[in-house]
Amino acid sequence: MVIGAHTVFSCATNFLNGRKCVFCGSFKTVKTARSYVKCMLCSKQKSLSKLRREIAILQGFYQQQPAYRLASDLGLDAKTITRVYQRLRMVLFHTAELEGAKLSGEIEMDESYFGGARKGQRGRGARGKSIVFGLLERDGRVYTKVVESVSAQTLLTHIENHTRKGSVYYTDAFRGYQSLQRFGKHLVVNHSKEFVNKRTKNHINGIEGFWSYAKHILYNYRGVSRYHFPMYLKEIEYRYNHRKENVFKLFLQLYFGYVSP
Repeated sequence: MVIGAHTVFSCATNFLNGRKCVFCGSFKTVKTARSYVKCMLCSKQKSLSKLRREIAILQGFYQQQPAYRLASDLGLDAKTITRVYQRLRMVLFHTAELEGAKLSGEIEMDESYFGGARKGQRGRGARGKSIVFGLLERDGRVYTKVVESVSAQTLLTHIENHTRKGSVYYTDAFRGYQSLQRFGKHLVVNHSKEFVNKRTKNHINGIEGFWSYAKHILYNYRGVSRYHFPMYLKEIEYRYNHRKENVFKLFLQLYFGYVSP
């Protein structure tokens, strides 16, 4: 179930007021004489003022607010916001990679191009853009990877590493996918003729929908450097794969579990 704003607010309030431990989730917390919140279960403690500041920043991250805008809203230095954002994105990058186990069943795949100048050639062969290869398990997870090229060798290597043999693969008519039958059943949709074959259910609308979802999120940031782009991409992948869970709570667990002392 996708959580609502009230659930997120209630979750944040418990942590902000020190009623719940950010490290282990226990409600067995006490406030010390020096205004620290200490957990009686895991024995970890943290300054209440710093705790409130970090959780407020993580709320902004969850709401996809750019760092400069959140800095203005909270009256903080933009560098402070950026530092928390970057630390969490790094954790999300590694977590998404670890969760990227082999997909199975019906799998759609496609490549997309992000960033760069709008002028010139679009699609395959476009210059100055980051190339992203994506695999999407229908009604399931997505896995993305920034790649150097869309050569058959590059694509097939990632397909072999991140899907289970015997799956059903849906692609467009790009020649890089011609050898896919060695991994499983390969169904092709020819976009020059149709986008969905109603009889065979051949389509890649799922992965194309993910590309739209990703680009919509990235648009809010008004440009992302090529260096940081892979971390932003994995953040979006993580949000998508956990869309039916309390993502804000997961962000808190990851940040305070792996980043915040």
